[in-house]
Amino acid sequence: MTTGAQTPSTPARPRRSRLRTFLPLGLAAWLVLEIWLLTVVAGASSGLVVFLVLLAGLVLGSVVIKRAGRRAFRNLSEALQQQQSGAIPQAARPSSEGNGLMMLGGLLLMIPGLVSDAVGLLLLLPPVQKAVSRSAERTFERKLREADPGTLGGAFQQARMHRPDGKVVQGEVIRDESGDAPKEPRPPLTH
Repeated sequence: MTTGAQTPSTPARPRRSRLRTFLPLGLAAWLVLEIWLLTVVAGASSGLVVFLVLLAGLVLGSVVIKRAGRRAFRNLSEALQQQQSGAIPQAARPSSEGNGLMMLGGLLLMIPGLVSDAVGLLLLLPPVQKAVSRSAERTFERKLREADPGTLGGAFQQARMHRPDGKVVQGEVIRDESGDAPKEPRPPLTH
């Protein structure tokens, strides 16, 4: 029996992104490759050798993560001490770069498998770290430029005003359209 009311039409499903489509397939292929390589190495040598390789990766990965974490914490505490003393913090120092990539490399070393160990070892090399960080920075900046207003990317487009006493005032950039611009000058900002 019908009531005469129209049934609500369901909105079209949004298209899945490529990442959501291919990420599960990539993870499954990576898992199959890792297992196959471990069986090949175990067949060529012995199970004990595979166990020792996996154990060495676990130990080396934990040492790398611990070292990178200590270095990141030391850099953070130095920056906080400089900020509290009123000194202007230094720009990004070369020793502080790459802590995140070192931690990622250590994590990949801890994951059982030979491919993840190889990628983890590559991430520990400084030239690879610089190339990956430059690429990630360019991608991040491009995504911010492409971000629509009101999105999460738009939240990062903020201005900082430095007052004469050194304090930083957070603010948001608002662009006036040419027709909406005020005719009289704006009053100066005061504290």
